Amino acid sequence: MNNTGNYEEWLIKSLKNKKEAATYLQVALEEYQNDNDLESFLLALRYVAEAQGGLGKLSKKTHLNRESLYKTLSSKGNPKLQTIGILLKGLGFEFSIKAA
Repeated sequence: MNNTGNYEEWLIKSLKNKKEAATYLQVALEEYQNDNDLESFLLALRYVAEAQGGLGKLSKKTHLNRESLYKTLSSKGNPKLQTIGILLKGLGFEFSIKAA
């Protein structure tokens, strides 16, 4: 049995809940701040995008090229802060700053 597939299905289903998705992205961002693992944060963005209808839908919302989105959110992606902001807005989220 493929447990990874079951986990991903469960995760995407749970990320359809906006509060769950926000918490998931917040934790992914905090982990990025601790270990500089951008790949994990981009994976979190991909999962949330998938939960909200996929990268095709996000592409239409953000007016970003679908192929470009796949590359941006790939394990080799290195998006600009502006692009991450556009993606977050397209997913219904925004940046937030708090004191450390």
